[in-house]
Amino acid sequence: MTVPVYSVADRFASWERVVRRMEPGWDGDDFYPISAYSNDLDSREALDQVMRVLPERVGEDRLGQLLARLDARFRAATLPDPERSLRPWVRPTAEGPDDEFGEWWGRKPLRIPWAD
Repeated sequence: MTVPVYSVADRFASWERVVRRMEPGWDGDDFYPISAYSNDLDSREALDQVMRVLPERVGEDRLGQLLARLDARFRAATLPDPERSLRPWVRPTAEGPDDEFGEWWGRKPLRIPWAD
């Protein structure tokens, strides 16, 4: 039996990798295009949708705590971007008003990893 490519565990692992990449001191030398950042934010959006359909106790338990810690690290490694300066390149794949999407869409990295 194979593990689904987009399992909840994979989505958490993906979000953790993104957060690590955004944090100061990350010294990875792999290419990270801006399109990958957009895909990663879409993945975080999907994780948010998954968390909303899980029983409430799960969201408050370990998974919810893990997500809260990762999101806090992401906020610490990014800046608010109220003018949506990345919007020409970074957009949700779903349709809808900006205020319906997670806060991660309104932030930009302190250190731009696709410019390195």
